[in-house]
Amino acid sequence: MISSLIHLARLTRAGFVFARAGVFGIVDPADLPPAARFAQRLGRLIEAPKSDKSIGRISAALRHLGPSYVKLGQFLATRPDVVGVNLARDLESLQDRMPPFPQADAEATIVAAFDRPLQDSYVSFGPAVAAASIAQVHRAEIEKDGKRHVVAVKVLRPDVSHSFKVDLDAFKYAARQMEALSADARRLRLGEIVATLHRSVAMEMDLRLEAAALSEMAENTRDDPDFHVPKVDWDRTAHSVLTMEWIDGIALNDHAKLDATHVDRPDLARKVIQSFLRHALRDGFFHADMHPGNLFVDDTGRLVAVDFGIMGRLGLRERRFLAEILYGFITRNYLRVAEVHFEAGYVPPYHSVENFAQAIRAIGEPIHNRTAQEISMAKLLTLLFEVTAIFDMETRPELLLLQKTMVVVEGVARGFDPKLDIWSTAEPVVREWIERNLGPIGKIEGAVTGASDLGKIATGLPAIAARSVALLDRAEAITRNGLLLAPETVEAIGRAERRQSRWLAAGIWAIAIALFAAVWILR
Repeated sequence: MISSLIHLARLTRAGFVFARAGVFGIVDPADLPPAARFAQRLGRLIEAPKSDKSIGRISAALRHLGPSYVKLGQFLATRPDVVGVNLARDLESLQDRMPPFPQADAEATIVAAFDRPLQDSYVSFGPAVAAASIAQVHRAEIEKDGKRHVVAVKVLRPDVSHSFKVDLDAFKYAARQMEALSADARRLRLGEIVATLHRSVAMEMDLRLEAAALSEMAENTRDDPDFHVPKVDWDRTAHSVLTMEWIDGIALNDHAKLDATHVDRPDLARKVIQSFLRHALRDGFFHADMHPGNLFVDDTGRLVAVDFGIMGRLGLRERRFLAEILYGFITRNYLRVAEVHFEAGYVPPYHSVENFAQAIRAIGEPIHNRTAQEISMAKLLTLLFEVTAIFDMETRPELLLLQKTMVVVEGVARGFDPKLDIWSTAEPVVREWIERNLGPIGKIEGAVTGASDLGKIATGLPAIAARSVALLDRAEAITRNGLLLAPETVEAIGRAERRQSRWLAAGIWAIAIALFAAVWILR
């Protein structure tokens, strides 16, 4: 229970920072339950005078609270169903930038990772060229085959695991309490959201996993003429160090250099959109942080992506869903778009397909009456998710991550070609995938895969039958004799429940007293 008080103290501090930054003023009180509305009014009493720009308030508060909260903000940008569309849109521009940690610490991390002197790994090792919450990147040189090669070296921040663990434990505690008190929190599965964030951060903190993502995407895209992935130096890669090919290119956020080299901007916009869709549909594996700072164009005109810490995956069912709804909107086949939702099991069967198709038509028809530059595929998906909520479609985190990435990708592309026709640019990629996977060849391959799966199931039937008999025997014994608990067990459960209730009540009073004290001091 001491840990509960520690979590409450950390969350109270975070609430105070949010209140001072004016974040509570951005939230619409109409969407809050009575207790939360009271807390919001209380928090607004200690609000410091600020500008009306919500993103300035939120960014300042998240950065003040540290790297874990910056990551939380970036993650919640992918969940408009949790924080609302407007707040999610604001959070999309939150960049993960931090001051670099000392050069000596980076060198010590490398020495410890490889258990050899720094000069045995790198001929030269320069200062940090970029720094974020989890790691920073250095320019270095290695000697290979008698020649020097420039490489990029990503080094994990010292003690970053501990600082993230403390904050993530507090997030888990908050999610559990909110789910215990709110049906909406249970519907949104806040505990699962925090668990997903925890897994994402854990994967980012093992740079070998990022190296594996680089390697996998390099294999997927080796024949793509418009896209390149840096090569990994596995001999100089470990848990806390990642060495890869140095990219000599122009970042897509450096518009002056792009103009000076006369880059074909509309063609660059096409490459951005089609590369992303190709990775998502064809490979089911896409870069989920494609902001302009992570994208370069090399001297051959290829797109080059860096920072593979955040990746998205789509299974075959999700890819079919995405392709068919995009193609359905392109061809105005709204009934097929509705049917795909039901076939995927995303919308419960007790709803009417025809009514759902009518709701989808309300989204699609206005789009076809607009000019090319007014059509947004990302906005289309956002509206679609809003409509599906009416029809009890459960939250699909992988699709929300895709939608968030599509918002960023589309914004990057339109920055180079404001008149970009999203539909005509996307149509060849979507049509190619549908013809390949839902046409005759795809159906034959699906039948072969299905037969193989049936064979595996048939092979395992004897073991399944044996386990089923054992379970039935146990169930019969419980039914006959009852499920018995020792008196000591019952008493222990009662003590635990009473203790948890007391600590929860004490924690709530502690937060209230802290807020009232803050109001009294600052009034």
